[in-house]
Amino acid sequence: MMKLNPYLNFDGTCEEAFNFYKKVFKTEFNQFGIMRFGDLPPQEGVPPCPDEIKDRVMHVGINFGDQMLMGSDIMPGFGNRPFQIGDNNYVSIHPDSREEADRIFKELSENGEVEMPMQDQFWGDYFGSLRDQFGTNWMINFNANYK
Repeated sequence: MMKLNPYLNFDGTCEEAFNFYKKVFKTEFNQFGIMRFGDLPPQEGVPPCPDEIKDRVMHVGINFGDQMLMGSDIMPGFGNRPFQIGDNNYVSIHPDSREEADRIFKELSENGEVEMPMQDQFWGDYFGSLRDQFGTNWMINFNANYK
Protein backbone atom coordinates (compact mmCIF):
# COMPACT_ATOMS: atom_id res chain seq x y z
CA MET A 1 0.00 0.00 0.00
CA MET A 2 1.17 3.52 -0.76
CA LYS A 3 2.32 5.59 2.24
CA LEU A 4 2.19 9.29 2.79
CA ASN A 5 5.43 10.76 4.12
CA PRO A 6 5.13 14.48 4.83
CA TYR A 7 8.32 16.41 4.11
CA LEU A 8 9.05 19.67 5.88
CA ASN A 9 11.52 22.33 4.79
CA PHE A 10 13.25 24.79 7.09
CA ASP A 11 15.65 27.68 6.70
CA GLY A 12 18.44 26.56 9.05
CA THR A 13 16.31 25.21 11.95
CA CYS A 14 15.62 21.66 10.72
CA GLU A 15 17.86 19.93 13.26
CA GLU A 16 16.38 21.90 16.15
CA ALA A 17 12.84 21.23 14.91
CA PHE A 18 13.38 17.49 14.46
CA ASN A 19 15.01 17.13 17.88
CA PHE A 20 11.90 18.82 19.29
CA TYR A 21 9.54 16.54 17.31
CA LYS A 22 11.57 13.49 18.36
CA LYS A 23 10.97 14.45 22.00
CA VAL A 24 7.26 15.25 21.56
CA PHE A 25 6.49 12.02 19.71
CA LYS A 26 8.85 9.86 21.80
CA THR A 27 10.70 8.46 18.80
CA GLU A 28 14.18 8.47 17.26
CA PHE A 29 15.78 9.45 13.98
CA ASN A 30 15.43 6.72 11.38
CA GLN A 31 18.35 4.56 10.22
CA PHE A 32 19.86 7.36 8.13
CA GLY A 33 20.26 9.77 11.05
CA ILE A 34 20.96 13.37 10.08
CA MET A 35 22.58 13.88 6.69
CA ARG A 36 24.16 17.28 6.12
CA PHE A 37 24.96 19.15 2.92
CA GLY A 38 28.64 19.04 3.94
CA ASP A 39 28.49 15.20 3.97
CA LEU A 40 27.90 15.02 0.21
CA PRO A 41 30.80 13.30 -1.55
CA PRO A 42 32.59 15.29 -4.24
CA GLN A 43 30.93 14.92 -7.62
CA GLU A 44 32.37 15.75 -11.02
CA GLY A 45 30.98 19.00 -12.34
CA VAL A 46 29.45 19.98 -8.98
CA PRO A 47 31.17 22.71 -6.97
CA PRO A 48 32.05 21.89 -3.36
CA CYS A 49 29.47 22.71 -0.70
CA PRO A 50 29.82 26.32 0.50
CA ASP A 51 30.98 26.60 4.12
CA GLU A 52 27.90 28.60 5.13
CA ILE A 53 25.55 25.68 4.41
CA LYS A 54 27.71 22.60 5.11
CA ASP A 55 26.14 22.11 8.58
CA ARG A 56 22.55 22.50 7.34
CA VAL A 57 20.41 19.36 7.28
CA MET A 58 20.14 17.81 3.84
CA HIS A 59 17.78 15.04 5.05
CA VAL A 60 16.38 13.68 8.30
CA GLY A 61 13.48 11.42 9.19
CA ILE A 62 11.71 10.20 12.30
CA ASN A 63 9.52 7.12 12.43
CA PHE A 64 5.93 6.85 13.62
CA GLY A 65 5.33 3.10 13.48
CA ASP A 66 5.31 2.37 9.73
CA GLN A 67 4.98 6.07 8.84
CA MET A 68 7.77 8.63 8.53
CA LEU A 69 8.11 12.40 8.84
CA MET A 70 11.01 13.75 6.81
CA GLY A 71 12.63 17.14 6.51
CA SER A 72 15.55 19.26 5.41
CA ASP A 73 16.90 22.77 5.41
CA ILE A 74 16.61 24.60 2.15
CA MET A 75 19.72 25.32 0.16
CA PRO A 76 19.88 29.10 -0.36
CA GLY A 77 19.26 29.95 -3.99
CA PHE A 78 17.61 26.59 -4.72
CA GLY A 79 14.15 26.61 -6.23
CA ASN A 80 12.17 29.30 -7.94
CA ARG A 81 11.09 31.35 -4.91
CA PRO A 82 12.41 32.31 -1.49
CA PHE A 83 11.68 30.17 1.55
CA GLN A 84 8.41 31.09 3.25
CA ILE A 85 7.37 29.68 6.62
CA GLY A 86 4.02 27.92 6.47
CA ASP A 87 3.63 27.52 2.73
CA ASN A 88 0.16 26.05 3.34
CA ASN A 89 1.42 22.70 4.65
CA TYR A 90 -0.15 20.86 7.55
CA VAL A 91 0.82 17.59 9.08
CA SER A 92 -2.31 15.73 10.14
CA ILE A 93 -1.87 13.13 12.85
CA HIS A 94 -4.29 10.72 14.49
CA PRO A 95 -3.32 9.77 18.07
CA ASP A 96 -4.77 6.66 19.74
CA SER A 97 -6.55 8.52 22.57
CA ARG A 98 -7.95 11.89 23.59
CA GLU A 99 -5.30 12.07 26.29
CA GLU A 100 -2.50 11.55 23.78
CA ALA A 101 -4.11 14.12 21.46
CA ASP A 102 -4.14 16.64 24.33
CA ARG A 103 -0.53 15.90 25.28
CA ILE A 104 0.76 16.25 21.73
CA PHE A 105 -1.27 19.41 21.12
CA LYS A 106 -0.02 20.98 24.35
CA GLU A 107 3.63 20.19 23.63
CA LEU A 108 3.54 21.22 19.97
CA SER A 109 1.79 24.51 20.78
CA GLU A 110 4.46 25.51 23.31
CA ASN A 111 5.88 28.84 22.03
CA GLY A 112 3.62 28.45 18.99
CA GLU A 113 0.23 29.77 17.92
CA VAL A 114 -3.05 27.92 18.50
CA GLU A 115 -5.31 28.19 15.48
CA MET A 116 -8.16 26.07 16.85
CA PRO A 117 -8.08 24.59 20.37
CA MET A 118 -8.74 20.89 20.90
CA GLN A 119 -12.50 20.32 20.99
CA ASP A 120 -15.19 17.98 19.72
CA GLN A 121 -16.14 18.84 16.14
CA PHE A 122 -19.35 18.43 14.14
CA TRP A 123 -17.73 15.79 11.90
CA GLY A 124 -17.09 13.52 14.90
CA ASP A 125 -13.39 14.09 15.61
CA TYR A 126 -11.78 15.63 18.65
CA PHE A 127 -9.71 18.16 16.74
CA GLY A 128 -7.35 21.09 17.10
CA SER A 129 -4.87 22.91 14.89
CA LEU A 130 -1.81 25.04 15.51
CA ARG A 131 1.40 26.44 14.12
CA ASP A 132 4.40 25.38 16.20
CA GLN A 133 7.37 27.53 17.14
CA PHE A 134 9.13 26.51 13.91
CA GLY A 135 6.27 27.59 11.63
CA THR A 136 4.94 24.08 10.93
CA ASN A 137 1.16 23.73 10.82
CA TRP A 138 -0.35 20.72 12.61
CA MET A 139 -3.84 19.18 12.76
CA ILE A 140 -4.47 16.80 15.64
CA ASN A 141 -7.45 14.47 15.07
CA PHE A 142 -8.77 11.83 17.42
CA ASN A 143 -11.68 9.62 16.41
CA ALA A 144 -12.27 6.42 18.38
CA ASN A 145 -13.64 4.78 15.22
CA TYR A 146 -10.55 5.61 13.13
CA LYS A 147 -7.85 2.93 13.35
